Amino acid sequence: MSMSDYYKNLREKIGNELIFMPGVAGVIRNEQGEILFGRKHIETNWGLIAGAIELGETPAQAMVREAWEETGLVIEPERIIGVYGGEEQRFTYSNGHQVEYLTIVFECSIKSGQLTPDNEEMKDLQFFPEQGLPPIANKYPDYIFSSNQEERAHFIK
Repeated sequence: MSMSDYYKNLREKIGNELIFMPGVAGVIRNEQGEILFGRKHIETNWGLIAGAIELGETPAQAMVREAWEETGLVIEPERIIGVYGGEEQRFTYSNGHQVEYLTIVFECSIKSGQLTPDNEEMKDLQFFPEQGLPPIANKYPDYIFSSNQEERAHFIK
């Protein structure tokens, strides 16, 4: 799905200016523990399956919707790994739109569906092992990719 009517309307009013956008991202693992990454049609770097939270959606609902739209998979958000924001979560799209995401990252499992690369949203979809992750567009702390719960334990600074 392309940009929602809400964000289209907002962009018509403010143009390319920086906006604050709540979003979700998923660390979606297959049965081998590998993590799913996608690459959009105009991007060279990989990224987690992610997107904006729409008006009226809970973060978990947004994660399920984004996973379905981008991958063809039905997923289950199992727990929140972390919430990330600030300048490291700023991104400028190729059309000049600037965003600063506040991103809720979920650990997710696959319930059903068929992985469908080369769809409207994504050019490529691929699972990668924890020790061989691709270069990614958005910055996240390395520990979110660890399947070891103790490695993920951290303190807010």
